[in-house]
Amino acid sequence: MQTISETIAALKAGTVTSRALVQESIDTFEADRKSGLPLNAFLEIYDDALALADAADKEIAAARSEGTLDALFEKKPLLGLPFANKDNISVRGKKLSCSSKILQGYVAPYNATVINRLLDAGAVPLGRCNQDEFAMGSSTEYSIYGPTRNPINRDYVSGGSSGGSTAAVAANQALFGLGTETGGSVRLPASYCGVYGLKPTYGVLSRWGVVAYGSSLDQVGIIGHTPGDIARPLAVMCGVDMYDDTSADLPEGKSLLNLEAYSAQELAALKIAVPKQFLESKGMDEDVAKVFAETRAWFESKGARIDTVDLPVLDASIASYYVIALSEAASNLSRFDGIRYGGRVDNNAGYDQLYVDTRSAGFGPEVKRRIIIGNYVLSEQFSGDTYKKGMSVRARIQREVAQLFGNYDLILCPTCPTPAFRLGQKVDDPLSMYLSDLFTTFVNLARIPSLSVPAGHTRGDGVEAGLTKGFGGEFLKAAATGHSDSMPVGIQFAGPMFSEKKILRIAQAWEEEHPGCGCPVKG
Repeated sequence: MQTISETIAALKAGTVTSRALVQESIDTFEADRKSGLPLNAFLEIYDDALALADAADKEIAAARSEGTLDALFEKKPLLGLPFANKDNISVRGKKLSCSSKILQGYVAPYNATVINRLLDAGAVPLGRCNQDEFAMGSSTEYSIYGPTRNPINRDYVSGGSSGGSTAAVAANQALFGLGTETGGSVRLPASYCGVYGLKPTYGVLSRWGVVAYGSSLDQVGIIGHTPGDIARPLAVMCGVDMYDDTSADLPEGKSLLNLEAYSAQELAALKIAVPKQFLESKGMDEDVAKVFAETRAWFESKGARIDTVDLPVLDASIASYYVIALSEAASNLSRFDGIRYGGRVDNNAGYDQLYVDTRSAGFGPEVKRRIIIGNYVLSEQFSGDTYKKGMSVRARIQREVAQLFGNYDLILCPTCPTPAFRLGQKVDDPLSMYLSDLFTTFVNLARIPSLSVPAGHTRGDGVEAGLTKGFGGEFLKAAATGHSDSMPVGIQFAGPMFSEKKILRIAQAWEEEHPGCGCPVKG
């Protein structure tokens, strides 16, 4: 699959049409659905996707005849391009279930702001994608529709909670995808599936029309094959939204439409921090550590200065995160009671029993677990003290990370301590599943942007672990079959608030020396 820039050039040249792009995605989805071991990335293809593609083709044809193609694509920078949408982002007139039984049959009455802005830019919503129920999970196994498989090896998880959108992009079923993040739910599947995944600064992308999990942490994220494939959608979606009081402008956001890689001089001037706490993690996989060491060596070969820094507060990040996230989840999900929102189980036994029966039948085990813990933390016994302490730790994390960026341009660390794991391996071990977020949650707590960059792979049959150039050789051959025993490894580039452009430009420099890293599955 071509990059967004290459696809736009082809649309302008007339060598491809939007209908052909959408039809190719649909055909790829249908062929996969009928295979013996489908990815289960898309839950449905929207019934008007081809009609929107035809409308885009008419606009392009008219502009071509009038000699105004460049002006048209300046006005609509994503015209005719299909994208994957997560099942918790509203698209008017389309189903939205958050992959939960309690919302089955619900149809969104309006578009989320990010969807409206993509539509205004000419993009084509292709369909809704699988996720962990209410975005609670790290593997996309907690879904009423079943798990989403990893396109590199279908016996492995795709990561979560945005595993559906990510697998769709990695398997070339969509040009780019939308996910949501509360503690790593875009970056984690991006790492597992070998693509790029951006968690922007909190507020840069409006949350209006996105079903809430943890409101002070949630953020829409973007998945793509290259940094440029993330930069262009970010440019059209970012900015203040009158419907979201937490939204914020992104300086130089529109300039992301034409992403330029960091120059050799800029790379040499970088000062990069590596947190000591992550280097000393006992759960770090040996192959992940090798890929990280080689990524660090690449920066050093460019002349960047890299220091190991001590941030003891990071040891409390995952505890703080789960206290805050689960408390806010319990509050946000209280509305799904069979009266205000969601399906209803009414046995004519009174309001209290209706509430119990509806939520018992409607929520899955992981959502119930998190609601119970969240309500316990917020209970009268604690008087909210635990939540307040979690917020106090969060404030310290924000303060110390901001101070760190007074001296450094970038924080470099693995996205996850391990590569993707086998389906079912951790589904009954919630503590082990929660620790998948060990390196990602500090980003959400500090409200800074971070990009998961595909940097290498684990060892496998005939494949050495480490940094790869274009995911080439034996790894690529095995990945193309969907049965590789060597799995991708992602490394995080995290920067100060509103530094998305810098992070993506650095990643573009990486991509130009490691082309194809974000396209492990060729189609």
